[in-house]
Amino acid sequence: MSGTNAENVVLVERAGEVMIITINRPEARNAVNVPVHMAIGAAMQEADRDPGIRAVILTGAGELAFCAGADLRAASRGERVLPQEPEFHAWGFAGFCAHHISKPTIAAVNGFAMGGGCEVVLAADLVVAADTATFGLPEVKRGIIAGSGGVYRLPRQIPIKAAMEMILIGDPITAQRGLELGLVNRVVPREQVLDEALKMARQVAANAPLAVQASKRIARGIVDGQISAEIDVKALNDSEMHVVRRSEDAREGPLAFVQKRPPVWKAK
Repeated sequence: MSGTNAENVVLVERAGEVMIITINRPEARNAVNVPVHMAIGAAMQEADRDPGIRAVILTGAGELAFCAGADLRAASRGERVLPQEPEFHAWGFAGFCAHHISKPTIAAVNGFAMGGGCEVVLAADLVVAADTATFGLPEVKRGIIAGSGGVYRLPRQIPIKAAMEMILIGDPITAQRGLELGLVNRVVPREQVLDEALKMARQVAANAPLAVQASKRIARGIVDGQISAEIDVKALNDSEMHVVRRSEDAREGPLAFVQKRPPVWKAK
């Protein structure tokens, strides 16, 4: 299996027992819009159903960005970055963040992973990062919150004080710092990222597939496609995000970003 989606914004290919999904919008720093969401989600569905796929790698095209998060330029124009249909919306940001398939997933972070891009990293099972990569949740600088898992997954994956600094201040960290904190499994030169991710994926694929998949579901607490331990906190997250998203500040943040000026916050 090898191909692209209709708009060519996501590339999907197969390397033996490994599916490689590449966000192909380098001109937009691999920001996520609805077509990207739908294509990644569909590929994840296919990977989960295909017994010949043992692991999935998600990466970004180009040398600059793994994923810049949501397409703020589209959002500033009033466009949606998530589909409205409930069955597709339920996949979470980028068709990935709440799409809990049994096949192990690896984020091959070739450049910066900001906002939703960092939340994709948090949703992956394993992470290989370029030594030039950076990770951050800058949403508070844009008048919004990291509502696709960032604010509740980051404190569970790295020490709480480090997580709160990233969440409340919004400044990025380096790949090396991510390795020290346990956010990243391996750091390699940028040109080796995909090869290292493939090496890791093949190590996973060499093991008994049913045992690997069951082990993932147990370790992550996946029951009926949901992480059971996240159900209550996700409900709180969604409630808070709904309130913030309706605020004037939430409109001001993306607009100021697009206009390349400091935002003027009104706390309302």
